[in-house]
Amino acid sequence: MAQILGIIDIVWRGVAYDVIPKSGKLQLSGMKNNPVVAGRNVHRSQEFTQGKVTISTVLKRGQRHSELYDENEGELQVRCDTGHVYICPDAFLESGPPEISDDGGKLELVWTISKYEEIMP
Repeated sequence: MAQILGIIDIVWRGVAYDVIPKSGKLQLSGMKNNPVVAGRNVHRSQEFTQGKVTISTVLKRGQRHSELYDENEGELQVRCDTGHVYICPDAFLESGPPEISDDGGKLELVWTISKYEEIMP
């Protein structure tokens, strides 16, 4: 029986974040085909689309909000329990300063990624 993805861990600028289970999402960047209708035919044009990494984490007692949010670019590592690792050297937080809920201090962080390196187990 093969193992499938169950857990995503995040390391942002060298700091590991606690990820709330089942909140992690990874959409890789790459080429996308767009349909273009001309007359009675459909053609395609291509464009590069950015990737996106989304997680939910928590704000812990004694932790500063500014420790979680930084508007500058940096290295983001997405580590999967399957052994796959995606290293994104120029990621940035797109979500803006996070909104914090009273449901355990949960907050969502969203990074945009451009290029990435995939490391296989």
